[in-house]
Amino acid sequence: MGLKEDFEEHAKKAMTLPENTSNENKLILYGLYKQATVGPVNTSRPGMFNMKDRAKWDAWKAVEGKSADEAMNDYITKVKQLLEEASA
Repeated sequence: MGLKEDFEEHAKKAMTLPENTSNENKLILYGLYKQATVGPVNTSRPGMFNMKDRAKWDAWKAVEGKSADEAMNDYITKVKQLLEEASA
């Protein structure tokens, strides 16, 4: 299985993470997913009254230097880690 297929499979698995997954971990996954699928941030930062979208934008911006392959690998690793923690 190639990296892209493995990434897509783990993106589906991420949807099965428990509801008590921390917002911090969800934001890490969001940033890595966006970096892997879209690339560097291509929008302006949302305003201060839009806290949710601003946090998501910041998470994406935090991984801006990673290549798509690096972001995919990191995403897969993080999903595996969270699934292991959830099953423990």
